[in-house]
Amino acid sequence: MARLAEAGYTVVDHRVTADGVEAVAAALRGLLAGFAGLVVTTGGTGFGPRDLTPEGTRAVLEREAPGLAEAMRLASGADGRTFGMLSRGVCGTVGAALVCNLPGSSSGALECLEVVLPAVPHILDLLAGGRPH
Repeated sequence: MARLAEAGYTVVDHRVTADGVEAVAAALRGLLAGFAGLVVTTGGTGFGPRDLTPEGTRAVLEREAPGLAEAMRLASGADGRTFGMLSRGVCGTVGAALVCNLPGSSSGALECLEVVLPAVPHILDLLAGGRPH
């Protein structure tokens, strides 16, 4: 949350939810109702039996943004020592909101957030009806 504030974003809500497709989907629906902006999730993107955040996210997304998720995976594994390739996180849009699944580790989440942050203002502008540059 500190990195988002540092980048000029106001964190308006922070929630912890139970594992599971329906729990994640319900939490996201609650966060996204009438919201325009960036929503990030952390955790639940791996291969464990309870890692179902991508499935819960897909249940609410209107459009996926696979390029963002792929960029996060590529960047977080670029040094050959980290395991970004193990993240199954997805990104996409709901109305005027962008949703990005980040890994559960603090360092992994921050690393992935750094990848997408430069594009977020433009994405949110487009979602609000702005014109492509």
